[in-house]
Amino acid sequence: MKTVETDRIVIVGAGLGGLYAALALAPHPVVIVSPETLGEGSSSAWAQGGVAAAMAEADSPEAHAADTIRVGAGIVDAAVAKFVTEDARAHILGLTDLGTPFDRTSDGGYVLSREAAHGFARVVRVKGDQAGAAIIKSLIQKVRDCDTIQVLEGTMALALDVTEGALTGIHVQNSGPDRSAPVRLRGAAYLIAGGGSGGLFALTTNPQRIQGQVIGMAARAGAIIADAEFVQFHPTAIDVGKDPAPLATEALRGEGATLINADGDRFMLGIHPDAELAPRDIVAREVFNQTQAGKRPMLDTRAALGPRIKDLYPAVTEACLQNGIDPATDPIPVAAAAHYHMGGIATNAAGQSSLGNLWVCGEASATGLHGANRLASNGLLEALVYARICAEGIMKVHPVKQAPPVAIAFEAGGKVPDAAVVTALRRTMTDNVGVVRTQSGLLRALRDIAALEAAQSDVPDVMNMCATATLIAAGALTREESRGAHERADFPDRHAGVGHRSMTTLAKALALRSQACKET
Repeated sequence: MKTVETDRIVIVGAGLGGLYAALALAPHPVVIVSPETLGEGSSSAWAQGGVAAAMAEADSPEAHAADTIRVGAGIVDAAVAKFVTEDARAHILGLTDLGTPFDRTSDGGYVLSREAAHGFARVVRVKGDQAGAAIIKSLIQKVRDCDTIQVLEGTMALALDVTEGALTGIHVQNSGPDRSAPVRLRGAAYLIAGGGSGGLFALTTNPQRIQGQVIGMAARAGAIIADAEFVQFHPTAIDVGKDPAPLATEALRGEGATLINADGDRFMLGIHPDAELAPRDIVAREVFNQTQAGKRPMLDTRAALGPRIKDLYPAVTEACLQNGIDPATDPIPVAAAAHYHMGGIATNAAGQSSLGNLWVCGEASATGLHGANRLASNGLLEALVYARICAEGIMKVHPVKQAPPVAIAFEAGGKVPDAAVVTALRRTMTDNVGVVRTQSGLLRALRDIAALEAAQSDVPDVMNMCATATLIAAGALTREESRGAHERADFPDRHAGVGHRSMTTLAKALALRSQACKET
């Protein structure tokens, strides 16, 4: 394999975490590996709600941390929650200085939305539902203007080289339809910021391309993976048969929108005291139950917003209108869809993985902030906080060096995933590892994943996807309780006492998968 060496810090992923870290690393020379043109296909750019931060006078970081811990169902790392929420305000101010046009009040304050399970309105937003896109746009401009940051657009990571427990290189290839042969890229240090796993599911709000590849890549290299079984399903994906499903932001329910079914019943009233603003896992399960019962759940914004929705939430309005729904006069059909992976590559307080010289931030990481159920709009916040932490950690270890731009000449010879294999993988994940899980379904999923992996065992992209799918299914099979976003129909109760995070390796998950295959 051809090898390219550089003194630059290599960042995998060009979403919020990757771009923010690159800017924080300046003047260290950086090269960002981005599968697409900057701003395209990033989960961060699709985030509608915004960034959670205690900006109101009546609010506090302590209250924000308490909400985070309560919603996380017993396994949030309290020290991480305290640190992240205390740091939140500084990042909002920093993004403002970078040019992010957050919605402001007439007196100059920040317009704050309330989302599910928050005790206060504390979600800082842009044009109602366009925070992610606006933040990414402002960061891209700064990255383009920074002469120490190089972006390899149209390039994706495939595998990691590990020597004596430390990362020594990343295999990359052209990410276009005609994949190139892999090239080994050796840098000074490595940061993975490549997104989560939502696209592994057939019903998702995430870009299809984000299918757990970077988590699987790190797992295949031996990294410890934490909390893999905890996948969050968003209760109000717009159910119009699109892949991915458009999203109806939780802020709509914060404005008073209600959930009704085909009979006109407001079904959350009898489920939780906070009704539509109950923790996201509870709302998602009930939306799923309504769907399974054939009762067609819908989000009703008519009384709460009426025609105002078109000005206040343009992204939601556009998604509805494109599918023949006028949200000012029509209820919006919704479904529970894979949205955010709480699990990922285990990191310590400094954002370091179990592999030497590898830091991780954003959805690919598992810092302990989210526990079993992420508090709404804490995802972008975590990416911001840990992007800076990772940058600071890298700078302590690696002094600034001059480094010319990386030049990679890709050659033909790469392998492309079979679309039928990917489709089958996504279907088994939704059918068997979705909102409600059972032992029989999880065993079926593990057997399906093994067969699909065997069908394309020479395609690294497929191997990475199947590694993450295996970790999620194996973790769900091992956790014989219902906790947060992990619901086992055959183990409906939560274990008594203090909950525990799960820590595992791909080798352990594969052993469980092998046993499942023998029991066919």
